[in-house]
Amino acid sequence: MQRLIYILLFTLLCQASWSQTTDKQRNLELRKEQILKEIKNVQKMLLTEKSKERNVLAEIAEQNKKIRLSQELIQNTQQQLRLLTDNIYKNQLQINKLQKELGILKADYAKMIAKSYKSRSEQSRMMFILSSKNFLQAYKRIQYMKQYASFRKNQGEEVKVKSTEVQAIVATLESQKSKQRLLLNDAEKEKKELEKDRIKQEELVALIKKDQKKYNDQIKKKQEETRAIDRQIQKLIREAIAEANRKAREAAAKAAAKAGKKTPTAPAKSNTTTFELTPEGKIIANNFKANQGSLPWPVAKGYISLPYGDQPHPVQSQLTIHNSGLEISTEPGSSARAVFGGEVLQVQVLSGGNKAVLIQHGDYITVYQNLSSVSVKKGDKVSIKENIGTISTNATGRAVLKFLLSHNTTIHNPQSWLSRSN
Repeated sequence: MQRLIYILLFTLLCQASWSQTTDKQRNLELRKEQILKEIKNVQKMLLTEKSKERNVLAEIAEQNKKIRLSQELIQNTQQQLRLLTDNIYKNQLQINKLQKELGILKADYAKMIAKSYKSRSEQSRMMFILSSKNFLQAYKRIQYMKQYASFRKNQGEEVKVKSTEVQAIVATLESQKSKQRLLLNDAEKEKKELEKDRIKQEELVALIKKDQKKYNDQIKKKQEETRAIDRQIQKLIREAIAEANRKAREAAAKAAAKAGKKTPTAPAKSNTTTFELTPEGKIIANNFKANQGSLPWPVAKGYISLPYGDQPHPVQSQLTIHNSGLEISTEPGSSARAVFGGEVLQVQVLSGGNKAVLIQHGDYITVYQNLSSVSVKKGDKVSIKENIGTISTNATGRAVLKFLLSHNTTIHNPQSWLSRSN
């Protein structure tokens, strides 16, 4: 019985360990599915590029993204393989240990059966009891025979339990080995695909080197346009804050006048950097902040083609690109959608003719740029995931949403606010 308790405890500990390992495997598999989905989206964009007027710089950016995803996919597969190899090794050790224990149990059980066979006659058992010197000895012999029979039964059950345990782990091991073979094949395919992408990237870079001045001019023009739009957005944010504060003060003054109270004196200069929040506005701001890391994406499908902050140019490594938000590539004709409930502060036409929508969430603002048309107007209340406009598609067939997020006038990295997958 004691040995059975030990086996049960050991099995429970193993199951806890396997459960943790299974969770890790599941997380890796989920991430792998997400990476494959992103690679599929990038590939679709690349095919669109080729079917339209060619933009080599955009194509290189897409190709870079695909290479990074392929590298992450290979790392993910390698992690899965390492985890699986460790599990296979542990399971093999467990099988060896269980088989050794099972061999000892079977040998003991065989000896017990042989001994039992020799003393199987009812007469010999009766003689064993009757030959007792006194009643107490006879009683003890009867108890011994009962315990012996019970022990023999327990030994038989233990052999069954151990045999079943071995069979279960052997089946698991075979399944793991089969999965390991599939992962090894996947890893080889992924490496070959990555090599093809790198060769393609080298060809694209070679194209640019042939006409260096032309592409340098394109890069410079793009950077100047981006800086101009960033200045315009900052101006819009300050104006929106000032107007929102003015309206809040007017509303407070009307409410005070209606209640017969003294009207608060307005400040000499409008506050253009910080929202003066009402109690309701503070609740909205706190709710927005509480959802950091879990906000939905501003597009239904897509991937980040240019992250937030400073990074080297994908072709001219000596140049640094500053991105004040996220550039999210999506399918042509896609809609931008609000990442949280709020009020439309501004709808503006930016340099280049495309539109931008600014939405207030307490003292937070989300900005959706590069829209060809909008379906909301200033003052509208919008709900989470509500479509607010169509993302512009350029001559090369690319639809890219520029998404910004600011706390008052301080720009944040939007990626840290969005959920991991869209």
